Amino acid sequence: MFKSFIATAILLLLFFCANAQIVRTPAQQLLITNEDSLNAGVSKSKTVLSGYGSALYRRDFNAQQSTMNLERVVLFVGHQFNEKIAFFSELEIENAKVTGGGDGEIAMEQAYLKFNLNARKYIVAGLFIPRIGLINENHLPVNFNGVERPIVEQIVIPSTWRELGIGFYGRFKNKPLNYSIAIMNGLNSSGFEHGNGLRGGRFEGSNATANNLAVTGALQYYYKNFIFQFSGYAGGSNGLTKRASDSLNIDSGIFGLPVYMGETNIQYSKNAFSAKALFTYINITAANQINKTYSNNTASSMYGGYGEIAYDLFYGKEKMKEQQLKIFSRYEMLDLNSSIAINGIYDGTQKQSHLILGFTYLPVKNVVIKADVRLVHTGEENPSLVINPSRVRFPYNRTNQIFNLGIGYSF
Repeated sequence: MFKSFIATAILLLLFFCANAQIVRTPAQQLLITNEDSLNAGVSKSKTVLSGYGSALYRRDFNAQQSTMNLERVVLFVGHQFNEKIAFFSELEIENAKVTGGGDGEIAMEQAYLKFNLNARKYIVAGLFIPRIGLINENHLPVNFNGVERPIVEQIVIPSTWRELGIGFYGRFKNKPLNYSIAIMNGLNSSGFEHGNGLRGGRFEGSNATANNLAVTGALQYYYKNFIFQFSGYAGGSNGLTKRASDSLNIDSGIFGLPVYMGETNIQYSKNAFSAKALFTYINITAANQINKTYSNNTASSMYGGYGEIAYDLFYGKEKMKEQQLKIFSRYEMLDLNSSIAINGIYDGTQKQSHLILGFTYLPVKNVVIKADVRLVHTGEENPSLVINPSRVRFPYNRTNQIFNLGIGYSF
C-alpha cells in the first residue's frame, strides 16, 4: 500500500510539473531572516539578532479537549568574526515556561562555528542540525504549511534533530548539486520510547556519549523547478563502556546497537503551485537487545512518508503581491512498528494515516496565520499495552478529528 502511495505522489508531481522553467540554483539563497543574511555572508552588522516563534489553539474532538499553547520562542544570536569565521546560536523556550514536573523546556537548538573554506565549501563544528528530511533545516513556521510540522517529521525523523559534531558542506562549481557529510555523537537507545520513535534517544548536546558515533550525509540536486534530496544516517545507540555492555550482554563500540535511516524527498515549485513528497525508513537491527535491556518495546523497523500539494490564491495579483494565501492538502502515512523484534509487542495504534487540509496566510513574508483540520486513522489498540487505565478513560477510537489554528513569525 505504501509503495503505491509513493508512486502516486511522484506521478502527481510529474503531472503538475510540465513545462518547468529554471529556478534558483544552490548558490542563490532566499533571505528571509537576519540569520539567513549572516549565513549568506551579506549581513550589514557583525553581530546579528534573529528569531522565530509560534502559538496555537487545538481542538481534539475525541478527547473533547481544547488547548492553547505558546509552542516555542527562539532567539538567534550570531557573530561574524571575519570573512572566514562566524558563530551561530539559537536558544529555544518551549511551552512558555519551565517548572518542576512541567513539560516546558529551555534548550540550545544550535551553537556552532562556521568556517568558510571558499565560496562553495564550509565546515561547521559544535551543536548543529544535520541535513535530513525537509523540516529539520527549514523549520521556521513561515516555511511550512500546517499549524503542526508534518507528523512524519516530528516522530519518524525527530525534527528538530541536532547533535554535537563536525560537518562538511559544499556544492559543485558547474553542477546544481549540493552535498554534505557529518560525524556526530550517536543516539541513546535507553531513551527510546514506545510510540515516539527515536525522539527520546537524542542527546541534543547534553552530556552526549562519544563511545558511539554516527555518520550522516546528503545530496541535493536542482533541476529546473525540482529539488531532489537523498540523505542517510548510520550510528550506534549504545554509549556504554565495553565492560558495562558486556555485563548487560549487548553489543558495544562505535556502532554498537546500530540505527540506520534512509530518506528521500522531492520538491517542486512553479508560479502559484507547489508540491513535495518525502519517504523515510529506519532499521534497528539490534532491537531485541535493546528490548531485553531496557524493556522499551523498540521496533526493528519503522517508516513514514507524505505527499503535499499547495496553491497560492494571491499569486499574480498586483494588489496582493506582498501577501500569500495558500490552500493545501497533505496526506501522511507512518508505522512505528513496521516490523518488531522477537521480544517486541505489536501496537496497531502506531500504524497511522493523517489527512491535513487547511490554509496558510502570510500578510508579509515573515508573519503567518494558519488553520487546518487533521483527520486521523489508526490500527487497532493492543489490550496487552493498556496498563492500569484510568476509570474516566475514553474507549479507544481508531479515527479522530483535530482542528488547529496558529500564528507564527520570523525575523
